Amino acid sequence: MSAEAQAIGVLVVDDHTVVRRGVTAYLEALENVEVAGEAANGREALDCLESLRTRGLPLPRVALMDLVMPKMDGVEATAEIARRFPSVRVVILTSFGEVERIHAALEHGAAGYLLKDAGPSEVAAAIRAAANDDVFLGAAVARRLVQKMRAPHTGVAGLTNRERDVLVLIAEGHSNREIAARLVISERTARTHVSNLLGKLGLRSRTQAVLVAMREGLVPPPS
Repeated sequence: MSAEAQAIGVLVVDDHTVVRRGVTAYLEALENVEVAGEAANGREALDCLESLRTRGLPLPRVALMDLVMPKMDGVEATAEIARRFPSVRVVILTSFGEVERIHAALEHGAAGYLLKDAGPSEVAAAIRAAANDDVFLGAAVARRLVQKMRAPHTGVAGLTNRERDVLVLIAEGHSNREIAARLVISERTARTHVSNLLGKLGLRSRTQAVLVAMREGLVPPPS
């Protein structure tokens, strides 16, 4: 069963009770999304996930994570979740949109980054993208990153035509399986192309590849 067909479990992590309750109420109204738990900081989030695993219960597919929290902040918690619970994808939902914070979260494994003034549709889209192993950046976040990108210059001219096609498809949000279907190649070949183009561009993640594609004009930035 696909992630779209089954309920997506979400762990809500925020140190403000009123925010957690508000986010929880919104998520409970979404189709195919269920709240798997709440935590007031990164440490509580890790304890919650460990408790679920110890009891043999399914882990949530997504953790919706604030950044600035006591005991353990969102960046450190994201890194620990990526290391200890790789099936759980983290989407940052925060009031802080400085480029340095965004980079830190993405480099430590976040699958999405939204500001708290994002619309409900963006929050839902980010959760569903993360559940499908895609990356989602809020429009405001993507614009800031494109404007102040620190990814290495160049490389795009050195890609093969097929690698450029793959880069565009990555930037459009397609998974390796979808890329393979679009280009009529095997999924293994698609993964190889992704790995090769990341290496040529000196990038470490698909998120960085999306930003390069925007910066180079291969796909339009968010409006």
